[in-house]
Amino acid sequence: MTTKQTTLPITGMTCANCVSVVEKGLTKLQGVDQVDVNLALERATVIYDPALLDENALIERVEMTGYGIATATTELAITGMDCASCALAVEKGLKRLDGIVDISINVATERARVTYVAGQVTRRDLIKQIELVGYGVADGATSEELEDAERAAREQEFDRQRRLLLVGVLFTLPLFLLSMGRDFGLVGEWAHAPWVNFLFWAMATPVQFYVGWQYYRSGYKALRNGAANMDVLVALGSSVAYFYSVIVALGLAPGHVYFETSASIITLIATGKLLEVRAKGRTSEAIRQLMGLRPKTARVVRDGEEIDVPIDSVEAGEIVIVRPGEKIPVDGVIVEGHSAVDESMITGESLPVDKAPGDKAIGATINRQGLLKLEATAVGRETALAQIIRLVEEAQASKAPIQRLADKVAAIFVPAVAAVALVTFLIWMFLVPDATFTQALIRLVAVLIIACPCAMGLATPTAIMVGTGRGAGMGILFKNSGALERAHELTAVVLDKTGTITTGEPTVTDVVAASVNGSKSALSENDVLRLAASAERGSEHPLGESIVKAAEAKVNAGGLAELAAPEGFESITGRGVRAMVEGQTVLVGSRRLLEESGVELNGLTDHASRLQDEAKTAIWVAANGKAQGLIAVADTLKEGSREAITAMKRAGLHVAMISGDNKATALAIAREAGVDEVFAEVLPGEKADYIRQLQDAGQIVAMVGDGINDAPALAQSDVGIAIGTGTDVAMETADVTLIRGDLRAVPEALALSRATIKTIKQNLFWAFGYNVILIPVAAGILYPFAWAPDILRQLHPILAAFAMAFSDVFVIGNSLLLRRKKLS
Repeated sequence: MTTKQTTLPITGMTCANCVSVVEKGLTKLQGVDQVDVNLALERATVIYDPALLDENALIERVEMTGYGIATATTELAITGMDCASCALAVEKGLKRLDGIVDISINVATERARVTYVAGQVTRRDLIKQIELVGYGVADGATSEELEDAERAAREQEFDRQRRLLLVGVLFTLPLFLLSMGRDFGLVGEWAHAPWVNFLFWAMATPVQFYVGWQYYRSGYKALRNGAANMDVLVALGSSVAYFYSVIVALGLAPGHVYFETSASIITLIATGKLLEVRAKGRTSEAIRQLMGLRPKTARVVRDGEEIDVPIDSVEAGEIVIVRPGEKIPVDGVIVEGHSAVDESMITGESLPVDKAPGDKAIGATINRQGLLKLEATAVGRETALAQIIRLVEEAQASKAPIQRLADKVAAIFVPAVAAVALVTFLIWMFLVPDATFTQALIRLVAVLIIACPCAMGLATPTAIMVGTGRGAGMGILFKNSGALERAHELTAVVLDKTGTITTGEPTVTDVVAASVNGSKSALSENDVLRLAASAERGSEHPLGESIVKAAEAKVNAGGLAELAAPEGFESITGRGVRAMVEGQTVLVGSRRLLEESGVELNGLTDHASRLQDEAKTAIWVAANGKAQGLIAVADTLKEGSREAITAMKRAGLHVAMISGDNKATALAIAREAGVDEVFAEVLPGEKADYIRQLQDAGQIVAMVGDGINDAPALAQSDVGIAIGTGTDVAMETADVTLIRGDLRAVPEALALSRATIKTIKQNLFWAFGYNVILIPVAAGILYPFAWAPDILRQLHPILAAFAMAFSDVFVIGNSLLLRRKKLS
């Protein structure tokens, strides 16, 4: 069976039971294979058989369950249509795209009105599809993706909740004050007249059926779909108080009216819902900040002229001009100009990176100095920024294993609370001495209202959203929430040597001149380096290039004379090079090259042995028949590698290094870096076996590598961590991608994982503890104990509503603290 995956942005969900309602509703559809609903993100990820149903069927089912889908509508001016068949062709073409909800095409005006699921498709996609069908689009607008239709839907929901709350407060506040004034004898005898109850009834009714109608509607649709959510409890609790009061007001039963209780319950719940909508919006702030990094326009060269165009109209291969201080609009390769580029918003690296022709540039980074011309290589959804946003969104939408317990409890929570409320009523009615019907009813309402499944549903996803969002800002991308959770359990980290601990490029580390042995006629160290670099200028060997690079750095710093031009250059395979430099025959290469050429070694043998013992490659330099010096080249430690390994060991992790190098070289690097264990002379295909060995010994292992050569080991490890530039295939391979090539990001990622899981556990402790403690209190478990405060012995439903309304706000607030928490 061929399956398809789609993600639907859902509006109106407020608690874990809402998640259950949507999941059950979608699962009932024939052809749906898997459904994952994320409350904090308010999104449903559905895997289904496209042969049996389409996205419109999924949308209809969501709407049937009582919730909405965030959609966007755009108009396109289409050129080239002249008949109904043209319109049909355009419509069919557009319907091939994912996320299309409705299409209306007017042939006379040559305009198409397209409604689509926010985030699934962009205006750019629509235009390209129309052009693919064979028509044009007269379009000067920027992408509606920038308008963030989904955010607009969330803002609309916030405005609606605010309007409902204002109405609730307008009627509830005077009702509450009058009712309390009458109960405490503060407003005179007139307040006890029968007509006052009818006034209270009139004031409570708009709150009950206008402000509270959302709870009736949502609760009904949930029950219709075989589930029950928080709204069922709110509707039940407030309705019991309201309709009992109606009966008393009509004189059909004796007692006290509780209109202020029903109105206060709904108004307080509405207050909590408004705060929740606003707070949930803040948890996704990281994604909005990432989206905001993208510039809206780009300056491109077309037909020999520089013009400003919308960012979405830039095509791969076009030349883009970026002036100093401007954002680089798309990913590309620099073809002209030199500058320093601030990549901190993508990589987390604070220092600007020097750029020259041939270097890659990442879109959304800032050009700090010179004018740059670059060739666009990735645009739209293919840019590094777009991939980062996609990874973060996918991680936030996934469910962490730790959430399963909360989901299981939430599935039975509402029926269980309803049963507890009924049992409470019966106990108070028939078993508690001197208890009245009214007291039993108050206890039932308090139990129904104080129960809060929202906090359980929000405990995990809000923390995951904030944690992954903060990670993205630090250049740390978690592929899913499962990886974020597993990372805090690690006991061992295996680091690939080349490119991870070390730079992966040969670097000159030592220059030894023959003058070290007292030879007065010998050259100085600078002379040896200049002579070797001059001879190697014609070489393409990595070791030769590293010598030239080191010499040129000294020339630029003014510490070395300009390099000479070599003559008669000759590369001797496996040995080195020979060239004439300023009239001298110069040999640069192995000891064997010098010996075969009959060159005197000039007492440098011991120095060569010492360098080799330090895992360095000793390159001999000779001129006019005598060895003039040695140049040592090695793969050096990256900046921060030693610091990162120390931090990992301080966190209690066993740190191992794995390398294909010989044992002596690997041990020398290991000593310098400070790792605990070394696996040397390991072939790429064997790395996974060493990971398995550690796992068999009971270790929970992370593998850190480049994500391509180390793919088998990354797959075998419990958590695969790719360290690279953020544009590599590593982003698809590993569980965690570190965009900047700095090993210090590994302990930062692990610390972030620990902090996020700690926050989740705090949230779950609060969510479960709140319900476990306060539901029995609301039922009256403390009533027999005189030592208990009266406010707890006889917990009023209004206080229950207050506690319930702010319990989920507490959970969201605790998750938001993760944004500023110090990682260690």
